[in-house]
Amino acid sequence: MSGAKVAVVTGAARGLGELIALRLAGKGFRLALVGLEPEELARVAEKCGNGAESWKADVTDDAAMVAVAAEVVERFGRVDVVVANAGIATGGPVELSDPATFNRVIQVNLIGSVTTARAFLPALRRSKGYFFQVASLAALTAAPMMAAYCASKAGVEAFAHSLRAEVARYGVGVGVGYLSWTDTDMVRGADEDKALGELRAQMPWPTGKTYPLAPTVDRLVAGILRRRPQVYGQWWLPGLRYMRPLIPAIVTSQAGKMLAGFDEKWAAASGKNRLVGAGGAADEKR
Repeated sequence: MSGAKVAVVTGAARGLGELIALRLAGKGFRLALVGLEPEELARVAEKCGNGAESWKADVTDDAAMVAVAAEVVERFGRVDVVVANAGIATGGPVELSDPATFNRVIQVNLIGSVTTARAFLPALRRSKGYFFQVASLAALTAAPMMAAYCASKAGVEAFAHSLRAEVARYGVGVGVGYLSWTDTDMVRGADEDKALGELRAQMPWPTGKTYPLAPTVDRLVAGILRRRPQVYGQWWLPGLRYMRPLIPAIVTSQAGKMLAGFDEKWAAASGKNRLVGAGGAADEKR
């Protein structure tokens, strides 16, 4: 086990992060799990085995992440893969949004990924490792009522592409993972908002479908193991690359009828944008 490769996964307490960690552990990696929920992280570490350990840290805290990176290297001796998965989401009209909630989504999803990369890049340079950034369909197709999430995921996509060009000369690879709506606590939490759930139900196939977690993660992990620059969680997502110039006009043309009366429905149902799912709740308690 002393010669085993080491993977760091942020946002590993549940859902996508948990299953990515478990799949990598199954491939022989030792796991360092990072997040805000110590008990859940410890549960996942135990399931991973191979001496997996966990650290409580806010990915937006530079000092905390630098300290975690140092402790991971001290514990395991190396870092070969970093999966920047930590993320939260909110929905609703920009005009009516709570600034603190809106801004927090961008801080965690975008700034948290930058902070994670900055902290672990020295170790990745030594190992000629691989940094994997979890993005989203939202990076490819910006949607109304998801402005904070879409902006953050478009941001991490651009960040990862920039980082790849910077660190290629050191032998470090950088990949971006794209996935559509996948069966996680975050997506289920979003669907609990009646107005947002109804809006998603109007999205055309295949963009409105919720996809099972396991095959999505299997696709992502296969790309991680191959150090791919782009990895897609669903088969149809690569085709969107060729439609990107057309997507904003298509979305805008459809939004008028889809959003008829939405603001009133949303205000009646909740009237406040909140962080969705169990991960959002954990972030609010940080």
